Amino acid sequence: MLDIRVIRENPAAVEERLKSRGGDHWKLVAAVLACDEARRKAETDKQQLQNQRKTISKQIGMLKAKGEDTSPIEAEVRAINERITALDVRAEDAAAEQNGLLLNIPNLTHDACPAGADESANPVVREWSGKPDISAPRDHVELALHHGLINWDDGIRVAGSGFVVYRGRGARLERALINFLLDAQTANGYEEVNVPHLVKRECMEGTGQLPKFEDDMYGTDADENGINSLFLAPTAEVPVTNLYRDTILSEADLPVKLAAYTPCFRREAGSAGRDNKGIIRMHQFDKVELVQIVHPDHGFEVLEQLTGHAESILQKLGLHYRVIELCTGDIGFSSAKTYDIEVWAPGHGKYLEVSSCSCFTDYQARRMKLRFKDAEGKNRFPHTLNGSGTALPRLYVALLEQCQQADGSIRIPDALVPYFGSAEIA
Repeated sequence: MLDIRVIRENPAAVEERLKSRGGDHWKLVAAVLACDEARRKAETDKQQLQNQRKTISKQIGMLKAKGEDTSPIEAEVRAINERITALDVRAEDAAAEQNGLLLNIPNLTHDACPAGADESANPVVREWSGKPDISAPRDHVELALHHGLINWDDGIRVAGSGFVVYRGRGARLERALINFLLDAQTANGYEEVNVPHLVKRECMEGTGQLPKFEDDMYGTDADENGINSLFLAPTAEVPVTNLYRDTILSEADLPVKLAAYTPCFRREAGSAGRDNKGIIRMHQFDKVELVQIVHPDHGFEVLEQLTGHAESILQKLGLHYRVIELCTGDIGFSSAKTYDIEVWAPGHGKYLEVSSCSCFTDYQARRMKLRFKDAEGKNRFPHTLNGSGTALPRLYVALLEQCQQADGSIRIPDALVPYFGSAEIA
């Protein structure tokens, strides 16, 4: 969440930065400040009453030493205690309301973030290699059905639409990609972790999925009010980043670099009709995620490195891709700066996002109460970053479509052959 001091010191600037995102989140700034003022006034009034009570208590001791009646003054102390209790409640209520508002305000984008209303304003930063020259390319659905790699009917029979079953060589290719991705990223210096696929509500709040995106998530263990306490992980970002929730690291612990494979679960509410052909958009999909926790002086520098680590996967596989930077109107809720890596899918004739790499500054760290102790012994909030290293379905799509041969076979990239055990799918 945003630092209340930043909002307090320059609310107009914060409002302008939020307006660049579109929407009306900027309107919450005034409400946050009203709660902040109410909380601070209650705390100030409480402190004054405590001082008054202390003074009176001394008088009671002196009067008792003289044998005088102290009951009127003691009644005054009881009244002060009641007022202090009421102020405690008022301050707590204001703080809770303020926290709820802050949870609904997105991060401030980087000063150099491209301005724009939607994805049409996202500039292309770079491209790698060229588009493969394929005459009349087939899409991945046709290729997968032809080779018996994926069965859509099985997925619907077991779980409904938005789910598939990989079979035979299709399942082996998925497993080969997962192992290849993990090995490649641990070689880039990431520690592999295996994390739970269920996460607590506070973990989802910590990384910013809640409260804004609750309708897109699979919740479980709902209470009598319908509030879910557990969720199927929408991305490994949630359990991996939250490994350090409510902890204090030492500066020597930084950077923390973690990689994890998990299945990911998303309802994708409101996504009907959007890229739904084949396995491009599903309710369950595999992904290898990269997470870094770094010194706040290095967040945006590390973002460039992390994006390079995600790009290295596509380079090793020889797949054409491009990198775009998300504009202010398209960037994610918690992110300050984001690069999307889009891989070319010739069978579809378009680019598909296969990785999104973001620097969240201290936004997630504040929500999670994740801190580090600097050289002076001061507790500070680090920067958190994450990126897909990469998401499997669209990587799978691009591999099938870019590596298809004229005879209908699929060439397996050299880097993947040791994992898959064959140089082609014929």
